[in-house]
Amino acid sequence: MADQVNSLEELGQVAEGIETVEAAAPSTIAIQREVVKDELGRSYATGKRKDAVARVWIKPGSGKVIVNGRDQSVYFARPVLQMILRQPFEVAGVDGQFDVMATVKGGGLSGQAGAVKHGISKALQLFDPSLRAALKAAGFITRDSRVVERKKYGKAKARKSFQFSKR
Repeated sequence: MADQVNSLEELGQVAEGIETVEAAAPSTIAIQREVVKDELGRSYATGKRKDAVARVWIKPGSGKVIVNGRDQSVYFARPVLQMILRQPFEVAGVDGQFDVMATVKGGGLSGQAGAVKHGISKALQLFDPSLRAALKAAGFITRDSRVVERKKYGKAKARKSFQFSKR
């Protein structure tokens, strides 16, 4: 029974000792992220958006983006979709420094562009862990989990009801 506290002052001293130990513990643990590259010097990541899944490889280069064997300007003809693909590079400050090779399946063009963007962001932070803070702050590392809501029985669509008839 030597561990008993007999007064409030002793309790305060014990609590202060516990707080200093707890406060020191988290600061000593720092996550060190490693560079992840294959034998060809590329980083690989999978990006997802809606029903689209993109497999993305990045390597140092001149900024060329190939999607499903075609140039990005051919595959994603709309300027808005091309802008979506450039966002991770602009946020990270490495515009024009990496070549991208991506294969994407499923969904429509907008979802596919979002999937490639997600894959590029994840591959960039694997290639250079110092870019992770900027990409995470912009929200590019997190997968956008919004998907199309399924149709329910007894409904015309997911939420739309059939026209009500009183008689």
